[in-house]
Amino acid sequence: MSKRSLIGTPLSLSATKVMLLGSGELGKEVIIALQRFGVETVAVDRYADAPGHQVTHRAYVINMADGLALRTLIEQERPDIIVPEIEAIATDILIEIEQTAFATVIPTARAAKLTMNREGIRCLAAETLNLSTSPYAFANSLVELRSVIDNKIGYPCIVKPVMSSSGKGQSRIDHAGEVDTAWHYAASGGRVDQGRVIVEGVIDFDYEITQLTVRALDADGRVKTHFCEPVGHVQVHGDYVESWQPQAMSPVALQRSREIARKITDNLGGLGIFGVELFIKGDNVWFSEVSPRPHDTGMVTMCSQRQSEFELHARAILGLPVDTALQEPGASAVIYGQLEAKGIAFSGMVEALSVPQSDIRLFGKPESFKRRRMGVALANGKDTDEARSRAKLAASRVIPIKL
Repeated sequence: MSKRSLIGTPLSLSATKVMLLGSGELGKEVIIALQRFGVETVAVDRYADAPGHQVTHRAYVINMADGLALRTLIEQERPDIIVPEIEAIATDILIEIEQTAFATVIPTARAAKLTMNREGIRCLAAETLNLSTSPYAFANSLVELRSVIDNKIGYPCIVKPVMSSSGKGQSRIDHAGEVDTAWHYAASGGRVDQGRVIVEGVIDFDYEITQLTVRALDADGRVKTHFCEPVGHVQVHGDYVESWQPQAMSPVALQRSREIARKITDNLGGLGIFGVELFIKGDNVWFSEVSPRPHDTGMVTMCSQRQSEFELHARAILGLPVDTALQEPGASAVIYGQLEAKGIAFSGMVEALSVPQSDIRLFGKPESFKRRRMGVALANGKDTDEARSRAKLAASRVIPIKL
């Protein structure tokens, strides 16, 4: 019997050990889900006392884009499974680790490498898989950016660093006078490569969704694809501010969304959950992005599904059965830091939790910024409208304060 078919005892020779590369609020929930199955967890992040550091067996602070530092830590810890949770990772090291069968990379090292860079995943989707996407081009300089907008993409358009997360460095440009600012903002928001951007034409969509897609083993050990109900969301400057489940959509659009999600995830391979972002207009569907890990908009599943996206991810990577069934309509709303300070406190928790069918998750981040996501409000209702109203009300009652 292989070790992957067993789950051992933490902190013993039999332990099933999982290392998370990136330990923010999403990684924290994955760690909690893994520990419920008796998995030994190792949380790695770029700063101390990250949310996942606070609930793990061991925590480390390294620059995960430093290949030598990453390899040294992996060889020291010898995890069975490596779970990348952010983009800024030395993925060539993960490829080497995977090729030598030293550890299993989730979902695969190739998936981590392709999705850490918007160029890799966009070219795969549009040019290899022939999926519908917005028009796009890449630029290595301000001069080149102006040229591709003027000669190919046009206005309005969206400029993003090829490597970033949570909307960092993303701008909408409506006229030529905004190009300089967008270029410099993209450079400051890039996680690693600050000299290349993607510029996308704006699609006139009705709404956007995240199609959470799970690749897990069935009873016969074969990979089967499962779909959660579509998650609707609102983004501001590329960063999600609220989400809800289920998003109402036509049967044709839902089928097309799942066909696109299956094509991209089949190509990326491996096991685990993927957040496939899509634009919808009527029955038409365009691919936007994919994350090979739990998605921030999917935090709503902590109140809407029997098994949250974090539980689904943990089960899938351990080879366990999954259940993507919706339990009841739910919504999430972001709680921002609103302050520039360390060790802030939060008031209004009693008032927030007095909202019917509501819950609050505070992430425990050691430092607050005005637009940093410090928590999330969750709520259920008879439908998504009621759930959204309750989640936003609960979030508005949580007030960050500086002590």
